[in-house]
Parts: sequence; C-alpha cells; structure tokens
Amino acid sequence: MSDPKRSVAFASLETGSNLSCPPAALAGRSVLIATQAQFPAALSLIALDGLAQRLVLAPPDLPQASLGTILRDAEIDTVVTDAAAHATSDFAGLDVVIADDRLVPIDPMPDDAVATEWVLATSGTTGAPKLVVHTLEGLAGAIEPVVDAAATVWGTFYDIRRYGGLQIFLRAVLGPSSLILSDADEAVGTFLDRLGRAGATHILGTPSHWRRALMSPRLSGLAPRYVRLSGEIADQAILDQLKRAFPEAHVAHAYASTEAGVGFSVDDGRAGFPADLVGARPGIEIRVRDEILQVRSVRTGRRYLGADAADLADSEGFVDTGDRVAVHEGRYVFLGRRSGLINVGGAKVQPEEVEAVLNRHPGVSMARVRGRPNPILGSLVVADIALHGRLPEGDDAAALSAELLALCRRELPAYKVPARLVFVETLPLTASGKLARGMP
Repeated sequence: MSDPKRSVAFASLETGSNLSCPPAALAGRSVLIATQAQFPAALSLIALDGLAQRLVLAPPDLPQASLGTILRDAEIDTVVTDAAAHATSDFAGLDVVIADDRLVPIDPMPDDAVATEWVLATSGTTGAPKLVVHTLEGLAGAIEPVVDAAATVWGTFYDIRRYGGLQIFLRAVLGPSSLILSDADEAVGTFLDRLGRAGATHILGTPSHWRRALMSPRLSGLAPRYVRLSGEIADQAILDQLKRAFPEAHVAHAYASTEAGVGFSVDDGRAGFPADLVGARPGIEIRVRDEILQVRSVRTGRRYLGADAADLADSEGFVDTGDRVAVHEGRYVFLGRRSGLINVGGAKVQPEEVEAVLNRHPGVSMARVRGRPNPILGSLVVADIALHGRLPEGDDAAALSAELLALCRRELPAYKVPARLVFVETLPLTASGKLARGMP
C-alpha cells in the first residue's frame, strides 16, 4: 500500500504497528481515527480490528461543529491522530494515541478477538453527518475474489474513510493486492502518473473523479483492465467516454451507500440498471416505492449511533436510500436525490437529469445544475459548465450557449431548460469526490 510519501507491505502489518502504544492497550476501547492522511488511518484500522470495541472513521471533511456530537454519540474514549498539536486542542480529556509512519513490533492478535464495530459518517449534505454502524462481515459481504490477486494493483480516487474507499481498501487487504492511495493535496495529473508507474490494473472513482481525469493528458499513461464508477449517477456520456479512453478495460458502475451498503454492479455499458435486479437475490432484496430505491440486505448498516438517532431501516428491514428511479424502456434509470429537487413555479426539476443532457455535448467536461432564487417562480434553473478546452469568449461563448440550450430544448420540457449558462474553469468536488452542489 502506498501514497505519495510512503509505502508498506501488508505482510509487515501482521507483526508491526504504527501506533505510539501497543494495540493491545486499546482492547475494548471506543476509538476515533482522526488522522489527516489516509495512510496512517489504514494502518490503524488493521492494527485495531479485533481489539477495539468500536472504530469510528472521521472523514477528511468532517465539520468542526460535528466533532463534539460524534465524540458523544460514539462514546469515544480514545483518539488516534497523526497531528499531536491538533490532538491536544480538540481532544482534551481523552486518551490520545499518535499514529506515524514508523512500524514497531507487536504481539500476535489474541485468539479471542472481538467483533469490532466499524462506524462511518454519512456525507451530511442534507444536515449533520449520521454515524452508521457496520460489521466487518457486512462491509466485506459484496467483495468477490479477484483472479490473480497478487498481480492486481488497485488504484482509487476515493478516500478510505468514506464507504466507497473503504470497500477498495478491504478488497486490497483481503486479496491481498497492492493499493495506491490518492492524496487530497495531489493534482489529478500527478496521481495519474503514480497510477501509471505502479501499473494500476483496477481503478475506481466517482463519475466526477473520472470527468476530471479525462481532461488530463496524463490519462494516456494508464492501461487498466478494470474501471468502475460509483457514488454518483453514471450517465451514458461518462460511460461512453471511459470506454473510448480504455477500449480494452471492463467498465462497470456500482450502486452503494453508507447506510444501504453495496446494492449491485452493472457492467453492460449502459446507464441505469436492468429491471430484473429489482426483487430478491441471495443476501439482498431491492424494491422501488414511490420512485425511491430501497434496499434490504446483510450488507446494510446495523443501526445509527446516538441517543436520539432515528431507525436506519423500516419495520421490514428496508433502507430508504433517498435515490429516485424510474422505468424507461424496460430499464431503471436514476433520476437523482429526492432532497435535490428544484422547485420552478411548482414544477419539480431534478438537477441530474439536466446535467445528463448537457454532459452529452462533446465540448462539455462536467455540468452542475442548481437553483437560483427567483421572487416569482421560487427558483430558476442555472447550469455551471466546465469544458474540455479553454473558456470561450464573446461570439464563441454565445454560439456554444446557443448549442447547449438547443440541445436542452430538444430533450427537456421548457421549465427544465436552464435560464442561464455559466462557463467555469473547473467545478468543485467534495472530499468524497462528488460534485459540490452547495459551493460557488
């Protein structure tokens, strides 16, 4: 496993730890892993699973205002961090353990290992992050063995402290296979160079990650066997672009969420998913109620943490994902998040539907659709657009705007057509690699 600064063999972690105290000293503890970098967090997970009663992964973009709530709801008594100054100011009254890059010898794992709870925070895009309790068995339940694991090199844009990234981390550890971690401060092109030098065979990220990567000339240095997208809607445009970029690769997109776990993977090259995935299969059942995808499986989270936490699943055990779907020509297509609807004079606009149309234009790299307050209609639809080339000016900008609006008018009802197009250099992503919808 490696990041831009360091690397370690997984075998070394069987007899070594990066913690400033023996891992056994943390047996039975409720531990918050709040490191600045992914690498020490990964090493700490390996050292403490089976010893700690609970491991809580602090995401890289955790709002400071949420920290106290997490410490309380998860009953944290110990914090693992790689920033001593940060630890002394934010974790007063708690035991603090420093994680660094130096491995020290440790005793073998005891035979009476505990079933550690793995706790992940939701993205918090519609409110304060929730804490979701998983078991290691549930997290690994969708992981299938990879042929020739020793020759497999995983590369991931995801952060392992989010559900999608943790899945890739576990795939690598259970392989065992090599894993190339990204870094928040690393330019896309630099990460692509590292993936190329490492011979990455399996590369995973959100559609937004891949749209940024497709803009880089460094992409030509990669020759993966497997490419996968998840975390956002994979529209047909991004699937087709990836297949053109990697004609020999197997391109797939998966559906998963922090609460629902892994739902399914689609590898037929088409957006959406086949209707026959709805229903019961071994270990999982999927249904659609009022256009909302619901999941019941052995991979879902066990519960939310917190005295006032709502139930994670309904009385039948189904998790309401909040993702809207509809049948189109015998196939389910994703419409977008229920919470993301824009109200235009009483009519509802799903931003992702408009984005999918704009993304089909060959000049568009990535589009973000948002609502702009309007005193008469409530909201107007506005689209921010990043292009493959330089920003157009004057007549060129006017001509491109006309093309894009004509495309939207052909494909969409009038109330969904953007009232304004804004060409931008780039669009911001959240720490989890999703399009940042609440940022300028």
